[in-house]
Amino acid sequence: MRVGVVQLCSGDDPAKNLPATVGLVRQAASAGATFVLTPEVTNCVSTSGIRQHEVLRTEAHDETLECLRTEAEKAGIWLLIGSLALKPDDTRGRFVNRSLLIDPLGNVAARYDKIHMFDVDVSETESYRESAGYRPGSKSVLAKVDGTDVGLSICYDIRFPHLYRALAKAGARFLTVPSAFSPVTGRSHWEVLLRARAIENGCFVIAPAQSGQNTPKRATYGHSLVVSPWGEVIADGGTDPGITLVDLDLADVERSRQRIPSLAHDREFDGPA
Repeated sequence: MRVGVVQLCSGDDPAKNLPATVGLVRQAASAGATFVLTPEVTNCVSTSGIRQHEVLRTEAHDETLECLRTEAEKAGIWLLIGSLALKPDDTRGRFVNRSLLIDPLGNVAARYDKIHMFDVDVSETESYRESAGYRPGSKSVLAKVDGTDVGLSICYDIRFPHLYRALAKAGARFLTVPSAFSPVTGRSHWEVLLRARAIENGCFVIAPAQSGQNTPKRATYGHSLVVSPWGEVIADGGTDPGITLVDLDLADVERSRQRIPSLAHDREFDGPA
């Protein structure tokens, strides 16, 4: 399977972000990718709730989703929109951070709402309270891409290994981690976390990322990665917007799991008290 990983520097205006996104998706499809992935909050990176209320839409009325569904159908590709920031269907309360898998006919094949909210104080000057603006999801999602089981996740989820263990035990061969990682935590933790999830579960990990100075108050780390089931970084998107193309051999999953069959070695245990 040829995979196209899209790296973006989305700002806080979905209409202005869309042409760049469409252009890179088309570029990946033209280069032979049959599965294309975009980062977290593809449509809008913003730290302002007021701005989000102005520009975000419900899933049924989101222009980015509508346009990317059309692009997937035209190109005949599977497209994972890493996530969209959306208003809830009832238009009240907190937003949702939703990953959407689009099939080659342009249909929404799967939805996943980010479970773990990024509520952290990275430093004295950098803090995040994702749960103040977004409602967390409560359901893990396993989907099929051209017959291959894919486990969906988003960004901060990567710090919760039990989610990925459950997805792998359910059959996932690919784990997707679209992200908008902060530069501080990205430098220290991004690669090692992605490699750990790949090694633990014998899965390919595909992590498209936001990169650059998205808004005056928000920057992201970049370095979209593809990691093999053996834990090797086989592609790094660097720090500029663009696409990374990788040909993946699903047999690598089985080879890695045969060498280290840890998925079959889980045991129940008691404690700690």
